[in-house]
Amino acid sequence: MATAAAATMSGEIGQRDDRIGIVDTHQHLWDLKRLTLPWLPTTGPLAGDHTVADYLRATEGLGIERTVYMEVDVAPDQHRDEAAYALSLCGKRGSPMVGAVIGGRPASPDFGQYMAAFRGNPRVKGLRQVLHAPTTPQGYCLQPEFVKGIRLLGEMGLVFDVCLPAAYLDDADRLAELCPDTRLVLDHCGNPNVQAGIQDSWKRSMDRLARRPNMTCKISGIVASAKRGAWSAETLAPFVEHCRSAFGPDRIVFGTDWPVCTLVASPREWIEALRQIIAPWPTADRRKLLRDNAVRVYRL
Repeated sequence: MATAAAATMSGEIGQRDDRIGIVDTHQHLWDLKRLTLPWLPTTGPLAGDHTVADYLRATEGLGIERTVYMEVDVAPDQHRDEAAYALSLCGKRGSPMVGAVIGGRPASPDFGQYMAAFRGNPRVKGLRQVLHAPTTPQGYCLQPEFVKGIRLLGEMGLVFDVCLPAAYLDDADRLAELCPDTRLVLDHCGNPNVQAGIQDSWKRSMDRLARRPNMTCKISGIVASAKRGAWSAETLAPFVEHCRSAFGPDRIVFGTDWPVCTLVASPREWIEALRQIIAPWPTADRRKLLRDNAVRVYRL
């Protein structure tokens, strides 16, 4: 059980790792008085507002020092409103947010004009468009207009967070090839099917992606796709370890994916399970995953 796995983290392992502060590179927030999230359910853990105060309560005592806001797939006509909302929280007293990955549409004809408004803003760290919507077919991110937009991000020194189904990982590989001067961050370990166990096809795709020097892997999201009440650190360990093996200790970063993680686990359960997984790693490698790589990749 998840709670049992988390409970094992009290004691020596927890003491070893608690000294390493965490940069959470995947923090979602939303205020439904300001933003519309078409995908948001009306019941369950994700329903309603999720604020900085909620995040701080959920992560109290976990050693999180700084966070990066991750866009929440708002209605496209609210991208500017979402960016304004997120950036207003960066550096605000009581908020750990120091930067934001904003939403946008790289293939849009006015994408250059849209991004021009953020040029030189040190709080803008990157951009994301989720690529796993039913209306987004495989190959969408390889269209010339989309590729042009991702190259623009590279010219601006910004990251593109890649979030797509595991079956589309070859698209991510090709996008990295087409945009060698843009840093790409693969969200959620490439979205493997955690409940099905580690798959050779996923491993092969991740190995190919890892050969792209501009690709970084984000250790996030996997707990949300596990089975509630039937997962443990041992369930997640093969995915974390393969990402580290493929990408090396210098190209992995961590994200809670809060509050999406709460579909299966609290951030405490998720972080404590991760600390158990990485406890045997050298201290330098644990620090790279939890903090140092994020500072470099997202220019914090």
